[in-house]
Amino acid sequence: MTQETTRRICILGGGFGGLYSALRLHQLPWSPSEKPEIVLIDSRDRFLFAPLLYELISGELQTWEIAPPFSELLSHTNVRFHQGTVVGIDLDNRRVRLLEDVELSYDRLVLALGGETPVDLVPGSREYALPFRTIDDAYRLEERLRLLEASEKDKIRVAVVGAGYSGVELACKLADRLGERGRLRLVEQGDRILNAATEFNRNTAKAALDERGIWIDLETTVEAIGPQTISLLYKGKLDEIPVDLVLWTVGTKVVPAIADLDLAKNKRGQVLVTPELQAIDRPEIFALGDLADGHDASGQSVPATAQVAIQQADYLAWNVWASMSDRPLLPFKYQNLGEMMTLGLENATLTGLGVKIDGQAAVVFRRLAYLYRLPTLDHQLKVAFNWMTQPLREAIAKTRATVSSLD
Repeated sequence: MTQETTRRICILGGGFGGLYSALRLHQLPWSPSEKPEIVLIDSRDRFLFAPLLYELISGELQTWEIAPPFSELLSHTNVRFHQGTVVGIDLDNRRVRLLEDVELSYDRLVLALGGETPVDLVPGSREYALPFRTIDDAYRLEERLRLLEASEKDKIRVAVVGAGYSGVELACKLADRLGERGRLRLVEQGDRILNAATEFNRNTAKAALDERGIWIDLETTVEAIGPQTISLLYKGKLDEIPVDLVLWTVGTKVVPAIADLDLAKNKRGQVLVTPELQAIDRPEIFALGDLADGHDASGQSVPATAQVAIQQADYLAWNVWASMSDRPLLPFKYQNLGEMMTLGLENATLTGLGVKIDGQAAVVFRRLAYLYRLPTLDHQLKVAFNWMTQPLREAIAKTRATVSSLD
């Protein structure tokens, strides 16, 4: 039983920002008298390494590799995991209220709940479009794909809305999975794909899309989605196109628990934070990742990416520790290490630190980089062993199949 005098750090959200902050807080040198209780709260029981979610759809990776349970990741730490859904925060009394009729007090609060994909932006999108952001989204997509693949349809028509990183990566993976049966189109409101990407990655991605025969609708808006149609507006002309599956990868919004908070926010509802990642009007509250809007020590605005959240987690953990042990806080300094993308099976692209790579070499480098970024050493070793032994297991299985066919 936690004593009432024990201070508590509540971390809301177990994504990159929340989990990595918790792991770093566990590692910091707390004195016996200062050591707080660290509680990580998430509505799901598993962490998700989101950049590898596409490999789940293509069958290249398994769920346990990209979505290990929090209980496993935190088993050798003093971080306590509590599965629950945050429905409210009492800022004045410093209490977090969960859907499960549980309340937790806090001395320091870390907001790391991330964002949600808005699927109610056009008529029919909520009913007929699928987002692709969580492990549950991947499961729903897998179920739909299996039904379509088992059907008698000659062609499977898929529309991916949004030609940002998620849309392009998802379209390439689906095109490779569906093969000759797939008829994919990528719908983008802007005048080019991957608006925020480097020119090398954009050109490489464009070539990958063209190679797979993916139709790209630029300067096109979605007007409505029906059970088997998508209505597209291009230069004043409205076309209703038959489709079997619509995937929605556009936009992000803060979760309701954050939207309702009486904290200073920007027009998109993100919490305004100082370079030290503190809410500007509540120094006991820290925020990072998708729901935070701030600038680093040099004044540059930082993007909402996994790379940023992982870097922020180190600074945030230090600053929470420093604020509870009378030490100076450090302003966040963002280091842009480049960007990586998967572009179907056995293809990827990356730029960063003066390097530009695509093709098979980029696939290997991307896998190794993400292996290094997995949250704990134990999980890194399990995944690495599985990747190294997979070719041997596949060869043995192939040999057994060949022998069986000869009997």
